[in-house]
Amino acid sequence: MSQEQPQRPGASQEPIKYGDVFNVTGELASKPIGPKDAAAMQSAENKILGETPKGGVAAVMQSAAIANERAGVVSHNQADVAGDQGVAVIKSDADGDVMITEAVAGQIVGQYRQPDVSAVTTPAILVDPGSITIGEALEAAAISAADKPIDQSDAAAIQAAEMRATGSSEIIPGGIASEAQSAATRNARTQRFEDQATLSDVLSDATAMLPKDKAVTREDAERVVAAEVRNNPGMSTTPGGVGAAMAAAAKRNQNSTI
Repeated sequence: MSQEQPQRPGASQEPIKYGDVFNVTGELASKPIGPKDAAAMQSAENKILGETPKGGVAAVMQSAAIANERAGVVSHNQADVAGDQGVAVIKSDADGDVMITEAVAGQIVGQYRQPDVSAVTTPAILVDPGSITIGEALEAAAISAADKPIDQSDAAAIQAAEMRATGSSEIIPGGIASEAQSAATRNARTQRFEDQATLSDVLSDATAMLPKDKAVTREDAERVVAAEVRNNPGMSTTPGGVGAAMAAAAKRNQNSTI
């Protein structure tokens, strides 16, 4: 039985091109995004970043490629870029942070920075009593980014931190993650900046609000940073915010065990 589907009326539509979704120029801008190219970028992200970030370059390319294939404007094996000029994901140092640069055919299609937690390793022994806990790291963010209105990226980072502290996959009713999510939802509907809930409002008593706490490890910081970046349209963390505070705590804890 043939797997071929009849062409739909929309099959004559224009394909989604690189220039439609990325700030690129020249010949690349007019090329359609194909499945092979999207798969190549996804593979590159997984190799360098260890994951495919939600809303990232590979995710955008995958969505475009699927739409193009369904519309019949590209073939499943079409590769306009990956086979020739290629894709690239590069991590580089940027003043203590990590700069992520993603390129297609030599043109940058995505660039963002995040705290560097790669140099931190989780000690095999019990952590020092003086180590910084997740609750304390959250309270540090409440000071360093006190006036920042809470948005969805902050709420996601706080949720990840709470889950790492408690070891639970469930949000605690009335806990800091629940409060942060409520604040983010309210803030999205509140126009006046001064009326919006801030990190200080939610995280000032984070240690007391956590039923369980633990010293921050590299894995804790990575999960929190990843959650914050995934939910930020700019694919970055807030300077002095939750992810940055967790990364700094992980580094401090690692250094204290050396």
